Amino acid sequence: MTRGERARYWQYAELPGVDLLHAHYIRKTFSRHTHETFVYAAITEGVESFHSGSELVHAGPGQIALVNPDTPHTGYAGVPEGWTYRTIYPDAELIGSIAADALGVRVPVGFTRPVVDDPYAAQLVIGVHRAAEEGNALAADSLLRLVTARMLRSHGGLLRPSAPPGAGAGDAARAREVLEERMAEPPTLERLAADLGTSPFALLRAFRAAYGMPPHTWLTDARVRRARRLLDAGTPPAEAAVAVGFTDQSHLNRHFTRSVGVPPGAYQRSRGVDLRRRGRKNVQDGSEAGS
Repeated sequence: MTRGERARYWQYAELPGVDLLHAHYIRKTFSRHTHETFVYAAITEGVESFHSGSELVHAGPGQIALVNPDTPHTGYAGVPEGWTYRTIYPDAELIGSIAADALGVRVPVGFTRPVVDDPYAAQLVIGVHRAAEEGNALAADSLLRLVTARMLRSHGGLLRPSAPPGAGAGDAARAREVLEERMAEPPTLERLAADLGTSPFALLRAFRAAYGMPPHTWLTDARVRRARRLLDAGTPPAEAAVAVGFTDQSHLNRHFTRSVGVPPGAYQRSRGVDLRRRGRKNVQDGSEAGS
């Protein structure tokens, strides 16, 4: 991590279904990736720039960057001094329950804008963090529900299907299934297209149209997602790297940090994962020295 940068990715046990990130980044660049959760990122200093789909947007103090599940996006500093933010990652089930309780909506919902200018809502996001840091479960839960209901009322809408129908959509879906099944040893694009009865360029176009990124980028993102689940289950980073198809732990470190914001070892420790139950007292992540 660049000198002057800092990041803490963690969970508060009394706020299930939610991850938290408090970070300051200067030269950090998030590669195009997705989350299985929603993202509420309240900017407190500087500017974050990011691509949401094909749109380039910017978020500054008093604004919130919003990302729906499975939405490809990037992230980098929009000003030389970087940006600081407090981010909440609530899972879709939690957001669905809040939408049903507060708004009476019982269909999948999400956000229609990638950036909202709402200083009060931004303070609610910051309040969730501070309440969690202080161990105030009642406040953390209450503030999360208040900010979610507020933003759904003003910027909410129905979620579109992740893979819209169209020419080649079936091939794209089948290609995704193959890549999920053969994550550690994927076929070449030419072989994948031939097995599906299409051409490589036709498959590239169809896959990008359906999932917002080409197959090789999607595969890297999927590997990081699966590695996170393995890390949560107590798998050491080196073993998780090989299991999902990265060449070694440093390969996982590089891509994991570019998607999640912290190295896998720091991520695992901050979530309180106990590696000792696997017979290991300590697992060091070699990329974290000096961070």
